[in-house]
Amino acid sequence: MVTSGEVQNFPYSSYETAMEKLSSLITRQTRGEQPPIAEKLQKMSMYLKILGLEEDINGLKIIHVAGTKGKGSTCIFCEAILRECGFRTGVFISPHLIDVRERFRIDGMDIAEDKFLQYMWDCWKKLQENTTKQLPMPPLFLFLTLLAFKIFISEQVDAAIIEVGLGGKDDATNVIKEPIVCGITSLGMDHTEVLGETLGEIASHKAGIFKPKVPAYTVPQPSEAMDVILERANELKVPLEVTEPLDHKTLKGLELQLFGDHQFLNAGLAVSLSRCWLQRTGNWQKLFQNDFRDPDLPDEFIRGLSTARFSGRAQIVYDTPQKSGSSKMVSENCGGDLIFYLDGAHSPESMEACAKWFSNAVGRHIIVSHSSLSDKNAEAPSENGHFQPESKTVEEFEKSFKQILLFNCFSVRDPQILLPQLVNTCASSGIHFSKALFVPSMSKYNKVTSGVSVVPSDHCGVDLSWQFNLQRIWEKIHGKEMTPLLEKDLKMDDKEILPPHEFLLDENASNCGRSNKYSSCSAVMPSLPLTIRWLRDSVKKHPSISLQVLVTGSLHLVGDVLKLLKK
Repeated sequence: MVTSGEVQNFPYSSYETAMEKLSSLITRQTRGEQPPIAEKLQKMSMYLKILGLEEDINGLKIIHVAGTKGKGSTCIFCEAILRECGFRTGVFISPHLIDVRERFRIDGMDIAEDKFLQYMWDCWKKLQENTTKQLPMPPLFLFLTLLAFKIFISEQVDAAIIEVGLGGKDDATNVIKEPIVCGITSLGMDHTEVLGETLGEIASHKAGIFKPKVPAYTVPQPSEAMDVILERANELKVPLEVTEPLDHKTLKGLELQLFGDHQFLNAGLAVSLSRCWLQRTGNWQKLFQNDFRDPDLPDEFIRGLSTARFSGRAQIVYDTPQKSGSSKMVSENCGGDLIFYLDGAHSPESMEACAKWFSNAVGRHIIVSHSSLSDKNAEAPSENGHFQPESKTVEEFEKSFKQILLFNCFSVRDPQILLPQLVNTCASSGIHFSKALFVPSMSKYNKVTSGVSVVPSDHCGVDLSWQFNLQRIWEKIHGKEMTPLLEKDLKMDDKEILPPHEFLLDENASNCGRSNKYSSCSAVMPSLPLTIRWLRDSVKKHPSISLQVLVTGSLHLVGDVLKLLKK
């Protein structure tokens, strides 16, 4: 089937051709608008039958995870734990940031390109040969879910960890009839246009993954959500337990690589899910002598928790293009003129967690950098050979650090909630953004991308009305009102519209009045590639400043930035 990375016996073999085929499955609906759910799960069952997976799917030993935030991280923790315990693992998560293969992990790695092509074309061919008016080719997420089952069955994984796409009850992954254990992460107000306007309605969708008498775990929830979860568990006679955040002391001096206090909640849930999986599959007794409810973590659990990584979630990238021509991902203690802090937060709850993580991370970096500089200067001799004390004050040193926000979100989100949440949470920790940059999307939502997809460079004529709306909200938060823009101002056709590099240094509004496109607090940028280049040029031109750039509001934005930093 596969020779030297090329698929044989199929009419199309190139990776980009596969991306084009997948892109054709994207439904033409407004984002946030849900297609009719009638018969969705019935159709999924029919697709599974066409692919010959109907019986095999019941043989997968599945951990099924729903939730508003943290479900992806919880899945990654579970996978790392079970892999460290010696099992072959498969994880299905969404969305992908750079390459669609990120959604399918085998033994902790994105599935290899040749295997992806083999399984993708196999599914494509069988489904296409059996399509009818009543059963057309499945929409993208349904196809990817089917592909995940195909991959995990074919690769004979011991444990399959499946993240719910949206909701739970009507999600494509809910064709799973006999999971080993189910989990529900923290719930909040997200996708309300589909899941309902109350926490109770949202919880009802999430608890829809529960199966009769199959154990389930959740984290502490608001009472409105917990009542619904408990009611559903009682109906199905589900043994339900509420887990507590992981005590960092149980890691025996190691640290989670997924940063943020909220990750201890996800890690605690993952520990319970993994323990239950091991116990119900008969593997706990084979591996460990102690009771599976023992609070002391086995070493395998600790290694898994401390090595689990998840791109785009509380990720720090030090960018040094002037030295290496590319970005480098290094430890927090390394210096850098341009540092990107990436987190795909897009709900009020996740934005608060993001703000707390960012505030702590930049605070630690400033302290470490200041300490390092002080030590260096304390030992540095002057021209006459005598050592002299550091002459730069703490206040002067901290002024060289600028916290910058790089933001975009989908129109179905409410920036009037997200942006104040971010600003106020950061301010409570003493972190204040010098500037905010609002950028249009780079990703095309009618196209599935790969790691080698061409980065669009044409920004002419892009409608920036949504970005100007974000800017108006930002300015209002800071007590300023913007002059209304004319329709012709909502598009940018010239890269000269970029603010001068001094904009990042200027704290005086009077010097930023040449255009309504930017003000003392913020700027609308014509494109993301130009923005990254402009930030890099700014630190080159002003080596005395260090820019700490928080990228948030959308996982798609985070993915686009990561792709550009790797170019």
